[in-house]
Amino acid sequence: GILSGEQEHKLKFRTVASPADLAQALNEAQGKPVLFDFYADWCVSCKEMEKYTFTEPAVQTALKDFVLLQADLSTTTKAHRELLKQFGLYGPPGIIIFDKKGQERKNLRVVGFMNAEAFAKHVAQIQ
Repeated sequence: GILSGEQEHKLKFRTVASPADLAQALNEAQGKPVLFDFYADWCVSCKEMEKYTFTEPAVQTALKDFVLLQADLSTTTKAHRELLKQFGLYGPPGIIIFDKKGQERKNLRVVGFMNAEAFAKHVAQIQ
């Protein structure tokens, strides 16, 4: 059915729940670029990114060398708020891109929906 097909095209994110989690994940990702996605099930543009952008082969190819991290703020905790504050965000949506040295590339930050074609080009700038 349609659902099983969709499952195969989902990106595999590692869950990050606190600044300490993020620091550890970035440390383990040394030498690889990182995409960190602030997500919530009530965030419309997050759902759109998940459905229309992350499922596209061009995006999956562009992200194949990335470590993919996600904070799910569907139920926001104190640690989540600390993560948001670390990046000056008020809530999802927000996609933070780190280079291979673990430095945030602020010019590559995405807040809101971006279509697959634009997003694939956007993340390719990190290489």
